[in-house]
Amino acid sequence: MRVSGTDSAAELASDLAACGRIIRDGSKSFHAASLLLPRDVRAAAYALYAFCRVSDDAVDEGAHPEAALQDVRRRLRLADAGQPDPASVDRAFAWVLRAYGIPFAVPEALVEGFEWDAQGRRFETLEDVKSYAARVASTVGVMMTLVMGVRSPVALARACDLGLAMQLTNIARDIGEDARAGRCYLPTDWLRDAGLTSEGLAALSQADGRVRQLTERMLDAARPLYASGISGIALLPEACRPAIRAAAAIYAEIGAEIARAGHDSIARRAVVSKRRKIALAAGSFIPVRPGAVNPDAPPAPECQFLIDAVEAAPAPPLVLVDAPKAGSAPWAIDLFLRLEQRDLYPGQG
Repeated sequence: MRVSGTDSAAELASDLAACGRIIRDGSKSFHAASLLLPRDVRAAAYALYAFCRVSDDAVDEGAHPEAALQDVRRRLRLADAGQPDPASVDRAFAWVLRAYGIPFAVPEALVEGFEWDAQGRRFETLEDVKSYAARVASTVGVMMTLVMGVRSPVALARACDLGLAMQLTNIARDIGEDARAGRCYLPTDWLRDAGLTSEGLAALSQADGRVRQLTERMLDAARPLYASGISGIALLPEACRPAIRAAAAIYAEIGAEIARAGHDSIARRAVVSKRRKIALAAGSFIPVRPGAVNPDAPPAPECQFLIDAVEAAPAPPLVLVDAPKAGSAPWAIDLFLRLEQRDLYPGQG
């Protein structure tokens, strides 16, 4: 872990531990997957996730979203300037931005995505949906790639593709839940073609043929993005690949669950069982033939601005990613089994 001369190693360790608690309590799935990462990458991931989670909750759950957005922007500017608010999450986030050369434009785009959510923005075309996904998902993929020590445009482009794929899967999974909350992320031109409105979606108690077709269409849009994104995992440090493979496989499995349920995202919410997650996590350690990465393949147009921002930013000193102490499939299986046991029997482990 790199600590500058103005950082207290003890303070930073305490701040990162606080971020880890936020992850553990706020997202069991992310916490479990993060344990497959090398230690230094995991610490940076905790700091990134904690700032994003706390900021998103402040905007999404607060009584005054616009005021919360203004405060998030203020905190982001201060963190980027190296003068964060005196809070563990802010100090840890400022450290990550500086240590890994994350340009301001990337987290700024994420906050813009929060703003679009708060506004209840609707999206006319699939390209508009991808612009939203670029902000709320591809930004995270870019930041994670940077903390793994990789800055090449092609690797960043493939990380963006994977973020888009995951967010489109989220949208397909949550059609009914979002509609009942007054939100809709399906393209409005798709809805018109199907003879539906967002209000009509909210009134449905189960999926009809139109909704099933829309759900399948969204999953079809995600499929080539998964293939492209997964092909870029070969460009990451070897020690980081299992965690990203596992995350991609688990998200793709959500889409498979939706398909097995007849593309019904109204009456049910697709969930990947813990046992299946264990199997997918274990499989992520099995060596596979790397997919061909076409260096000439451009990023999705909706994500180009993120890659431009990284290319324009100065690179930090070389980051070396150490292999995790336990890097095998049996270790992954044991980890997920122990986490599952804690969920089933909270008093143990």
